[in-house]
Amino acid sequence: MRWKRARRSDNVVEARGSGARRFGGGKGLSLGGVAVVVIVGLLMGQDPLQILAQLAGQTSSLGQPQAERPAANDEQLQFVRAILGDTEDTWRALFQSANRQYRDPTLVLFRGGINSACGFASSAVGPFYCPGDRRVYLDLEFFRELEQRFAATGDFAQAYVIAHEVGHHVQTLLGVSAKVNAARQRGERMEGDSGLLVRQELQADCLAGVWAHHAQQRLDWLEPGDLEEALNAANAIGDDRLQQQARGQVVPDSFTHGSSAQRMRWFNTGFEQGNVKRCDTFQSARL
Repeated sequence: MRWKRARRSDNVVEARGSGARRFGGGKGLSLGGVAVVVIVGLLMGQDPLQILAQLAGQTSSLGQPQAERPAANDEQLQFVRAILGDTEDTWRALFQSANRQYRDPTLVLFRGGINSACGFASSAVGPFYCPGDRRVYLDLEFFRELEQRFAATGDFAQAYVIAHEVGHHVQTLLGVSAKVNAARQRGERMEGDSGLLVRQELQADCLAGVWAHHAQQRLDWLEPGDLEEALNAANAIGDDRLQQQARGQVVPDSFTHGSSAQRMRWFNTGFEQGNVKRCDTFQSARL
């Protein structure tokens, strides 16, 4: 996958160290702030330029994790920024064509555990999207687990994981997530092989495929075997396969994400069609 062709997103927050910082989004004092500093400095009989220099030094270090500051050539970080950047470009264009406005999500890189608007989550839950703060949370160790535990290798497999979580953000903007939550409050069936949670997850797979379709048209960045990498990842994290590995048996009534076959089918539907309307899993009789 020639992912370096993509634009890098500025909406990635580094929280793997002792602090957090946003890549590409750092800003200094505003003009109004500079004016205030100058006035205060003059009133106090101090050199305003010296005060500004001190503030600039402090501002540049705020939120910078000193223990683990990733190098500028951090390949994984650049990969995440590239994939997120292209999802932004793709969904902005698709929303605009539908006379809607796409609002970019923020992607937070963390290690071990993280607090979000949806509560505390450990890395064990895997990548997730929180509609409460409209952020995608990702521990990059999941990619290693994807490769070593599930034998799902390749950069396009990793791109699929990110695009799936962004798909949940698209669902939030389209009002799908709110409808699912309302159904939950009414007591409707959520889990199970045809439950609302499965339909929501399979739609996110399909939306990831829609992104992949348009990204390929625009960037021509896929290489032989890349599509198979994404499908292999979808297959590896199907409910039936995970349950078989963990319990030795499959319990469809407890499905939350869909079977391996379903996840591959819906991602492939999005990839082949490139049409959001073909991702209506909630109205589909066959998942």
